[in-house]
Amino acid sequence: MNIKEPYYFSTEKLTVGYDGIPLIREIEMQVRRGEILTLIGPNGGGKSTILKSITRQLKTISGTVYLENENLQKLSGKELSQKMAVVLTERMQSELMTCEDIVATGRYPYTGTLGILTDEDRAKVREAMELVHALDLCDRDFKAISDGQRQRIMLARAICQEPEIIILDEPTSYLDIRHKLELLSILKKLVAQSQVAVIMSLHELDLAQKVSDRVICVHGEYIDRYGTPEEVFTPEYIQKLYGITDGTYDPLFGCVELAANKAAPQVFVIGGGGSAIPTYRRLQREGIPFATGVLHENDIDYEVAKALASVVVAEQAFEPVSEEKLQEALEIMRTCSQVICCVPSFGTMNALNARLRSEAERLGILVHRAG
Repeated sequence: MNIKEPYYFSTEKLTVGYDGIPLIREIEMQVRRGEILTLIGPNGGGKSTILKSITRQLKTISGTVYLENENLQKLSGKELSQKMAVVLTERMQSELMTCEDIVATGRYPYTGTLGILTDEDRAKVREAMELVHALDLCDRDFKAISDGQRQRIMLARAICQEPEIIILDEPTSYLDIRHKLELLSILKKLVAQSQVAVIMSLHELDLAQKVSDRVICVHGEYIDRYGTPEEVFTPEYIQKLYGITDGTYDPLFGCVELAANKAAPQVFVIGGGGSAIPTYRRLQREGIPFATGVLHENDIDYEVAKALASVVVAEQAFEPVSEEKLQEALEIMRTCSQVICCVPSFGTMNALNARLRSEAERLGILVHRAG
């Protein structure tokens, strides 16, 4: 049996806010070394306020923050900076500093009073920059680089600090998809290899779902939900958390879909095995109501069809398409002006769907045939 390590970071009845006015009350959060805890929730909900409060950027109203069972407020600045690295969204003020100079400030907790870097310190600076793929930025003026490049430099600075815990506020903001994935991969590597604890906020639900060990949902006066990604990322809860009314959230794909046109279908789509998803989305973009079937309830097309189609004819998972479901689909299809067949061939389980295509050909409404 695996015995879990004690929590490295925790809070007890923490209340945060501004000018003594509480925003979020009695926050209880914990993270072990080697884990990622992610804060999600609507804009303005208080995610950044929590992060600023647990990093001493903002004075707490009540409660306690613990780092290795020590009250965070009792640690000296140097002690804290040797344990915790912080990457917040505020722009760092720098004058005539290169990117390498910025990363090097991460070594100051370990240098003497004059802040002179040793050869070992400089090697760690280079290693950190290499890790975030930013060596080519070494001699660039920090103020002259893009927001995405700044984000990578600030992460390198945090890594260079050799912390035991890293706090990040929206670290993937301003990054393109390649660098979002690289940044989160770097964090996962640090967590796995160096047993760093990570607390961060993210707006990208798909990434939060994939990278997090635990998730805190920030909405309202108290923490709304706290659990594993499997407990948090359900369609009903995410729609409630963000107040989604025009569209749906799909936890299987980790993405949102726009609202369906629920008018009487004009187009019937024969799909299956993921073949029809691009067609579903194209029809939705064009505002054309459509029906689809016969889809099995465990088919990848079915998940998207539920969100985007006005009518879905579905068969139970692992059962051959039945005559009853075929007749239901044929009846709907005959009311449509066009049929799009996205599957190149039919197998044992969806063999009867071939009759949908044949009937569409007979009626002269088959406008596209895959394969």
